[in-house]
Amino acid sequence: MYNDEFNNNDMYRFTNRDMPRDDYAPAPRQENVPAVPAQRSGFFHRTWVKITALVLACVVAGGAAGYGGAALAKGGSGSGTAISESDRTVTAVKVKKVDGKTKMQPAEVYASTVNSTVSINCSSQSTNIFGQTTQSASSGSGFIISEDGYIVTNYHVINGASSVKVTLYNGATYDATVIGGDSDYDVAVLKINATGLTPVTLGNSADVNVGDSVLAIGNPLGELTFSMSGGYVSSCNRAINVDGTPFNMIQVDCSINPGNSGGPLMNLYGEVVGIVSAKYSTYSSTTVEGLGFAIPIDDVKSIITDIMENGAVTGKAYMAVTVGTMNSQMAAQYSIDIDQGVFVYSVVKGGAGDKAGLRLGDVITKMGDTTLTSRQDLSAALKSYRAGDTATLTVFRDGSYITTDITFDQQPQITGTDTEEDTSQSGGNNGGYNGQIPENWQDFYNYFFGNRG
Repeated sequence: MYNDEFNNNDMYRFTNRDMPRDDYAPAPRQENVPAVPAQRSGFFHRTWVKITALVLACVVAGGAAGYGGAALAKGGSGSGTAISESDRTVTAVKVKKVDGKTKMQPAEVYASTVNSTVSINCSSQSTNIFGQTTQSASSGSGFIISEDGYIVTNYHVINGASSVKVTLYNGATYDATVIGGDSDYDVAVLKINATGLTPVTLGNSADVNVGDSVLAIGNPLGELTFSMSGGYVSSCNRAINVDGTPFNMIQVDCSINPGNSGGPLMNLYGEVVGIVSAKYSTYSSTTVEGLGFAIPIDDVKSIITDIMENGAVTGKAYMAVTVGTMNSQMAAQYSIDIDQGVFVYSVVKGGAGDKAGLRLGDVITKMGDTTLTSRQDLSAALKSYRAGDTATLTVFRDGSYITTDITFDQQPQITGTDTEEDTSQSGGNNGGYNGQIPENWQDFYNYFFGNRG
């Protein structure tokens, strides 16, 4: 599906810019000649003769008129067919400065921002079951965030890549270094050894409205480089789940395809309001169209800066607990009166959850004013907090609701996720626990199989 390397020869290029009278004399009278009855022509015979004559006259007149018209259109030359050509003077597309005040036509947005977009081609190596080294390739898009070569893309574009190459609109190709990235936000930052580049201008995704026109420039299919598609904003805060990770996205009906990931989503002022990230092509075995999604730029501005400065996202809120999604099977099995929420499997001693008084068997139902029905809800809610922030948790414990305040720790860099893996995706006697033994396994056993006092 993808090309593993940019090839100028494979680029799709297009030009930038078309009746006789009835007065017969009687015959001489002849005597003694037997009378022959006169034959009458009849109504239909007379009519047919007249119609035939009329048709022939029209054909002759029409041919003469057509010939004359053609000759007139050709200036009287008398040959050839007329072809109309426009004499409209075409206005050249101008490159404009993206200042947040100048609204542009789509062609002007493209001309003013295409030099800030890039094509990304990755390769990776792996070893198969026979011990052989295999190589795979993938492609994506990105945009320049600084004059000295920092580039933003999706984390999933470069995840696992052994080499990354970046190609600019002018055809120059650079080896890129991955500065860092974060799977929870699906954002990564690259660096190329170049200066004097043209960076994008970041807008405010909070100002985006349903019905706004938006444009996406990217690298669909890995070879249709620097293609632009346009459409409307379909939803401004659409909650979706991508491979188990929750996101609040801008939903658009632009044409989004593999290879567009990581590219900019722009408004008609040329400002980047989102990062193109995902699309739905099928849903529950149903083919769908026009369902593309972009990460709101407001959600990741600080993340981008953090990665540029520290190589990773720092200060992420961390509860130091192992949790899973509560469900009806667990509720029936463990005699819990609710079947939705975030079930606490274990608590790290001395961590934020332990200090807040959380314990095994608690079901967290709210964080602040946000209702939690699953672990994914908790992960999404945690993105609104930073290490050191305090939130109020609503917890169902022993048949009643209690509240407690939690002050978040900073997530260790080695964990890679906001909370531990969801432990309720499969069946089992313990509600789908994945076999990972919590630190207080004995408490876990006693809680469910011993006295629950």
